[in-house]
Amino acid sequence: MQAGSAAAVETKVLALVESILTQNGLSGDIKRDTTFADAGLTSMEMVNLMLAVEAEFDMTLPQSDITPENFTSAATVAQLVLRRQHAQAA
Repeated sequence: MQAGSAAAVETKVLALVESILTQNGLSGDIKRDTTFADAGLTSMEMVNLMLAVEAEFDMTLPQSDITPENFTSAATVAQLVLRRQHAQAA
């Protein structure tokens, strides 16, 4: 798997979040540091986001990485993805 740039990963994560928000009739206009709680994501939508991130980036997140701190905003999810990509590439 090829690791992506931080900006490219953030763009993909933002697109995933916007898609989930749009599917649920919420505003899909968020920024990299908008918290998911402020955007209106529910706990079920957070699970959907986690699954979408795994599918989009072809990875399985270990239970230890599925924390509120790692799923606060698009920026924190992108950091998580980049860390996992780096760990898998090593």
